Amino acid sequence: MASKGQKFDKYSEEFKKRVYNAYISGEYGGYRNVAKKYNIPNNTLNTWIRKYRKQGNLENDINHKRGHHKKPVSLEDWKERYEILKKYQAFLKAQREKK
Repeated sequence: MASKGQKFDKYSEEFKKRVYNAYISGEYGGYRNVAKKYNIPNNTLNTWIRKYRKQGNLENDINHKRGHHKKPVSLEDWKERYEILKKYQAFLKAQREKK
């Protein structure tokens, strides 16, 4: 967990790709040796590897942070949700009237 006021290093995309390619090629052995060679934390390299395998790239898109990765909801989706809600409310009203 980050401590208050902690500064984080920022790495360029070119650097990340160079390090990732060094890992993939097996040039320095495992990820720990690659991290040591490029003077980065093991966990940072591990995160880059995991991210690349999942997404296929190493981009740091700000929208992927803090839940902003959700796609925007279209007007049609809102209308569909509204209709479902109206039907559910009618169902609940009918259930209350049965009692």
